[in-house]
Amino acid sequence: MIILGVLLLIIGFIAAIPIIWTIGIIVLAIGAILALLGMTGHAVRGRRHYF
Repeated sequence: MIILGVLLLIIGFIAAIPIIWTIGIIVLAIGAILALLGMTGHAVRGRRHYF
C-alpha cells in the first residue's frame, strides 16, 4: 500500500490531477499505519503482516 500511495502521488503530481494526489496521500497514510502496527506485533483484522 505504501508503494501504491507513492505511485499515486507521483502520477497525481505529474498529471496535475488533485483527486489522485489526495487518494495517494490517504493510501500512503493507511499503508504506513498498517506497517507500524504489524511491526509492533498487533494483529489487524486477523493479519500480523500486510506485505
